[in-house]
Amino acid sequence: MPAPRPHQSPQSPQPSQQNQPSQQNQRAQQPQPQPSPGPEQSAPTSALSPVVPPVLAEVVRSGFVEGRHRGSLVVLGADGAVELALGEVTAPVFPRSSNKPMQAAGVLRAGLDLTGERLALAAASHSGEPFHHDLVRKMLDEHGLDPALLQCPPDLPLDPEERETYLSSGAAPDRVTMNCSGKHTAMLAVCVQRGWPLETYLDPGHPLQRTIHRVVEDAAGEPVAAVGTDGCGAPLMAVSLVGLARAFRSFVAAEPGSAERRVADAMRAHPEYVAGTRRADTWLMREVPGTLAKMGAEAVQAVALPDGRALAFKIEDGATRALGPVLARALTLLGVQGPVVDRIGRAPLLGGGREVGEIRAAF
Repeated sequence: MPAPRPHQSPQSPQPSQQNQPSQQNQRAQQPQPQPSPGPEQSAPTSALSPVVPPVLAEVVRSGFVEGRHRGSLVVLGADGAVELALGEVTAPVFPRSSNKPMQAAGVLRAGLDLTGERLALAAASHSGEPFHHDLVRKMLDEHGLDPALLQCPPDLPLDPEERETYLSSGAAPDRVTMNCSGKHTAMLAVCVQRGWPLETYLDPGHPLQRTIHRVVEDAAGEPVAAVGTDGCGAPLMAVSLVGLARAFRSFVAAEPGSAERRVADAMRAHPEYVAGTRRADTWLMREVPGTLAKMGAEAVQAVALPDGRALAFKIEDGATRALGPVLARALTLLGVQGPVVDRIGRAPLLGGGREVGEIRAAF
């Protein structure tokens, strides 16, 4: 059967209401500035809007739609204007690891001189492959840091294949293995260089985190709406999906030599250090030259193309299995084609060990 279209609301989205659907194919209003709580304040508690966001992906088994994933998505044109808005794209969300390029730029602004693979790893959610562990340990040694100083939690490799190999070797969860260890190493390194406290490097009021807070606001073009704590323990700044897409666009359009452009260039030159050898971000940055891509936990994704077009979306229920199909469809809307898009979008469902369905985009 044909895929149903997402529900469209005849009313304009209100920035104060989360997850309210907006009309397709119209230029959305820019998000209204909201007071920033400041880096010392934690995220306020708020209920989700009762308005249901549109369906972005369907789970189809044996020709039967057995589930749906709702969410919000925004596409920016080359001029930065909103060209497509599905769901509530002006309400704040936690971008999770999609904030990592801004965090890496904050480390550079604070004074740490990273380049190449090291800078890519500072912006990474790495898969836990041996070359990731090796470089994290090398960076720690280069700056005279003990791995015990890392305040990210001990974890297993993010990649399932690497996790199985790691456990079969008898290894235990480790801070270096945690997917955010490159970011935390870079944060500690700049603190050593600046003489800033190491014990409190994750405190929102720490000089480094204040710098990162400013970078996020500068890149997103809007105030940080809330500050929370990410899964790795680092401060997490909330911005809208429009702001997130705008931030990625600003990185690829930044002046050569700027902190933002240096991060974008390092990620695009060394995508396997940003993700891993079996991840969509790596495939996309490797096979579509000039593209900047970074996913985040709870099913967040942001992408910017070299011509300034960009997108950002979040799956409402946090189901990462919907990321690929939604990303592939959004890339198609941006005119990106080829085997990499098909590869990213493929999400088969199995029954009895054979393929009996798929997760597919529904917009």
